[in-house]
Amino acid sequence: MKKTRSKTKTSGGIPFSPEQIHAFRLRRHHLLDRSAKDLVTICRDVCGVQAQIMSAAQLQLWARNHAITPEMVNDALWKTRSLVKTSLMRQTLHLVPADEFPLYIAAHRSARAKAVLSIMARCKITREEADALSALILEELKTGPAPRAAITAAVRPKVSKRLRVWMDKVWSIVRLPVIEGLVCYGPGEGNQATFIRTEHWLPAQSRVDEAKVDAVQAQKELLCKYLRAYGPATLKDFAHWSLISMAEVKALRPLVDEQVADYDGVLVLREDVKALQSASFSQSSVHLLPYFDVYLLAHRFKEHFLKPQFYKRVYRNQGWISPVVLIDGQIAGVWNYKLSRKALEIDIELFARVDSRTRKQIKDRAAELADLFQCPLAFSVKN
Repeated sequence: MKKTRSKTKTSGGIPFSPEQIHAFRLRRHHLLDRSAKDLVTICRDVCGVQAQIMSAAQLQLWARNHAITPEMVNDALWKTRSLVKTSLMRQTLHLVPADEFPLYIAAHRSARAKAVLSIMARCKITREEADALSALILEELKTGPAPRAAITAAVRPKVSKRLRVWMDKVWSIVRLPVIEGLVCYGPGEGNQATFIRTEHWLPAQSRVDEAKVDAVQAQKELLCKYLRAYGPATLKDFAHWSLISMAEVKALRPLVDEQVADYDGVLVLREDVKALQSASFSQSSVHLLPYFDVYLLAHRFKEHFLKPQFYKRVYRNQGWISPVVLIDGQIAGVWNYKLSRKALEIDIELFARVDSRTRKQIKDRAAELADLFQCPLAFSVKN
């Protein structure tokens, strides 16, 4: 299958084995080290946690430290505000440390704004009109957070016919101020998301208007952060993960020459070479990763941890990413769960047979998840 062909070489071109690479990445994701890092540190180290589904984001953090509860994640977002929820990599929602918010915005702003303005231009909307729309949105948020529908309803009578046509075609009119870092996700009622002005929500050092981070410097720093979490990787991997244009990504390569070792196009931070060469598994590593786990989303091709015949079982239609059974860094199956009044029902489907010890470890991980939900476990597994 063409889309699963690997471009991240693991033999011949680089001095690291597949096992060393898996062990290195798992450790950087706090899936191997059991170091009990706090949730902000984990978000920092994995370059943000995907949050299209909030419960999946909470489980991603719990998978890396079982002391982290959903309530703690919510408190970090809406009380201490040490995390920010906004649209970033691949135009998907992520949780990132508040103090890194300006870096992520600066790194992504150019490519993402260009894409939105290009679509608006097809409706003959000028940049000046787009900026005026952003100003109207900010005015509507002057008194506090508001849901998307309320913002749209308030702004619609004040814009041109061209803008109203565009508004009818797009899912969110708030996208441009979000890209600019002027707006982020705010506290909501139930499942209704709200937006809030970052100047009202974040401390000064976490706001784009105060930090004034240079775009190229931000992209350079983000590339190094990415390699620290997901290396070895190629520039195409980074472009795929970030959705920063390939032209911008290629321009970064000479700027990181001192920090990066290049093995025929496969990049590793020089400071990580020894860590990669010494990486190993002291014991078998088994994890149940939830929907959209960031460990699964960082590389353009997937065969370094997934056999091609199972690709569609994990990477499904419309960008849906299945929960997976991860054994020593490789995807060994998929799973799902259902919470009922009586039990947490977890169904495991393995792609191949495993030994009894590994099967017990899988059940142990399921039992840990049942403990999180504070209910009995109903467990089934099949090959």
